Amino acid sequence: MKQTLISMALILMLALCAKAQNTQHSYTITGVVADSVTHEGESYATLTIARADSAAKPVKQALTDIKGRFSISSSGTGSYLLMVRSMGRKPMQRAYTVDATTRTIDLGTLLLQDGGNQLETVEVVAYKPLVKADVDKIAYSVEDDPEANTNTVIEMLKKVPMVTVDGQDNIRVNGNSSFKIYVNGKPNNMMTKNPKEVLKSMPASSIKKIEVITNPGPKYDAEGVGGILNIITTGSGPEGYNASFSAGASNHHVSTGVFATVKQGKLTMSASYNAYPQWQPKSHGDQLVVKTDDSGNETQRDVTTSTDRGHSIWHGGNLDASYEIDSLRLLSGSISISRYHSNYDFDSDVSSTLPATGERLYGYGIHRNNRANWNGLYANIDYQRSFSVEDRRLTLSYRIDSDPSDSEQRLRYTDRYSNADWDAFMNRIADQRNTDNQLSVEHTFQIDYTTPFAKYHNWETGVKYILRNNRSDNDKYTQAPGQSDETYDSDNSSHYRHRNDILAAYMGYGYQKDKWSARLGMRYEHTLQKVKYLLGRGADFHKDFDDVVPSARLGYKLGEASNVALGYKMRIYRPGIWFLNPYLVDRDPQNIMQGNPNLVSEKSHDISLQYSNYSSKLTYNLTASYRFNNNSIESITRLTDDRDIAGLPHPTGKEVLYTTYANIGETQRAALSAYVNWNPWTDTRITLNGQGGYKSMSDGQELRNHGWVANVNLGVQQTIAKTWTVSANIYKSTPEIMLQGKSCGFFQDSYSLNKTLMDKRLNLSVFIVNPFKGYMTWRDEQRGPNYYTASSSRYSQRTFGVSASLRIGKLKAQVKRAERSVENDDVKQGGGGGKG
Repeated sequence: MKQTLISMALILMLALCAKAQNTQHSYTITGVVADSVTHEGESYATLTIARADSAAKPVKQALTDIKGRFSISSSGTGSYLLMVRSMGRKPMQRAYTVDATTRTIDLGTLLLQDGGNQLETVEVVAYKPLVKADVDKIAYSVEDDPEANTNTVIEMLKKVPMVTVDGQDNIRVNGNSSFKIYVNGKPNNMMTKNPKEVLKSMPASSIKKIEVITNPGPKYDAEGVGGILNIITTGSGPEGYNASFSAGASNHHVSTGVFATVKQGKLTMSASYNAYPQWQPKSHGDQLVVKTDDSGNETQRDVTTSTDRGHSIWHGGNLDASYEIDSLRLLSGSISISRYHSNYDFDSDVSSTLPATGERLYGYGIHRNNRANWNGLYANIDYQRSFSVEDRRLTLSYRIDSDPSDSEQRLRYTDRYSNADWDAFMNRIADQRNTDNQLSVEHTFQIDYTTPFAKYHNWETGVKYILRNNRSDNDKYTQAPGQSDETYDSDNSSHYRHRNDILAAYMGYGYQKDKWSARLGMRYEHTLQKVKYLLGRGADFHKDFDDVVPSARLGYKLGEASNVALGYKMRIYRPGIWFLNPYLVDRDPQNIMQGNPNLVSEKSHDISLQYSNYSSKLTYNLTASYRFNNNSIESITRLTDDRDIAGLPHPTGKEVLYTTYANIGETQRAALSAYVNWNPWTDTRITLNGQGGYKSMSDGQELRNHGWVANVNLGVQQTIAKTWTVSANIYKSTPEIMLQGKSCGFFQDSYSLNKTLMDKRLNLSVFIVNPFKGYMTWRDEQRGPNYYTASSSRYSQRTFGVSASLRIGKLKAQVKRAERSVENDDVKQGGGGGKG
């Protein structure tokens, strides 16, 4: 603190002297500070300028920006020293000379070496910031958070700015449930389609950092999303190897993992494998459906009570490699294989009564078994050609994605009852088996070129072609009462094909000088869409359309450690196969669901203003945003006469809840996101991550909903005797607003104790979640013309366990990756929750 005050006093005195001596020669010194091995920019390194004959008396101090760049205005002539210091690095200095003709001095790239054993004699006086903001993204350093040793990735997401996770592990980015997930800069379709199932199965100890790309530039697919989560796996570690092993267990799961990197000459490779089996104890649920007449009088009341339990396992592996052909050419590639399997059993009792008299109309019991397998195979190869001009690059990329999935559902009905008026309705119920096989295979070819020009300017351009084939086969088999043989129901089965050919081109311009930065971009996409039905109801169709998508970003550096940015983005969303498939799901006779093949892409506009400030004591990021969309894809449920549902077998004239999708959403959302990291004392960290705003939704007719939504995560970490860390977190959210109702608010508290041994190579942890409340009750409600539903579920929430991780080897290298690579972020997926 004393040194900081002295430095500030010196800077103030020097500034006053410089102002008084306005006849002194002025000049600007520029350059980049980077890691000597990875060549990644060194964020917020301390820079000190002093005369060569008086090095102990600085004349200027500054910090590098988030990418390690600096531009310092100073004055005077003669011989000077630029001294560079950064925590965990060996100090370095560079001499230079200024004469009366000097206006600009470019020192190029200054490489810092790891501090090695010097760190053992340095006392830590402040925590490393967990969050850093760039012009188009916010990064959360998972590896610097002690709770990463005990938490899963989905738990860590609660701490990431602009990300929320509710009580049912549904994820939203910037208030939007439509987002893409990347791993190491490349899209991962399996995670995007099933985010909560996969991310709550991944140990956070395998993650280096999580980036939230808040303003995708023109190089990203126009369909994009409200936000992109880019998960960077651990990979850092001269010739040699690095390996880490982890294991953990709780009353709900077991986790194991291994990661290794090896470097030999120009070849660097890394491999990882993680497995996460988990089981869900018995949970309980209730649902009430009330039907009314036009006067609001109840005409029917349906009550469902249910229990469920099951287990699942996720496991996956990655292999990354890079080969430096020479100093200007890099060949890199990766392959990823993952699999998710689940098996759940549900038992329910359904009873329908006449509210006026209490007469029982019908009832039945049902046993349901759901089995599902999701698989992912992704591979890519990139060739990057650099040039003698710094930051000029040409990249050629190819990627193949395949994510087959299959599921089977068996339903058995028991204890059937109905009065005479409902016999025909009950006759629609039959024991059945439903299978669902889906496959999406896509090939992507991409060329990217970027180059600086005229010193302060940058230009980027590229072309991309995606060939995507989607397949969805839904088959239904029924069994008559008392019969064991199955009958294939071809009338209510569906084999569906959906092909997308997308040709895209983009151009972007960037500017950066002194305190100002700007970026403009334009992307054009031509889409050919073809739909074909091999089996089932629906007409084949072919549709072409064009989209032009602009984006803009303007940034200003208020000081050495603070900046402000204003941004605009337009994104489009093509409906995924879940939304388009017209297969009629009538397994529950009172709740019928169906996709809509006539959906069109939705368009969203987003304006944001972001302010960030960094210091050793206090770091905070504030983002105000406004988003609107006039044709968003929404799930709509209506009380409908079942005779009006095309293709429903054996309609009876009874009213049922019919759900489908339509481009009817008119959504507006104004929000403020805040992240604060405060280090009041040397070994104490307090963090706050929250969002709040007002949301309004309408279908342009009679359906509308609005209200305030907010969530906050408050965490405290305390280091004791340098090797012990105790942490506590509290998470609270309000109900989420949906077009036809709202979900439940959520509260969770968690605590952990972490111990490091063997020079921080061995980590031991114990943790507990919700120690004071063993069960969580989740409630949501939905309203529409002439009906109201209320659902609740009660499930085990108290979790406790232990974990350990061990790191061995010596390696300060990582697999190099091309600066540009294939990034497909274009499809809105369904099945994982409503859209916000």
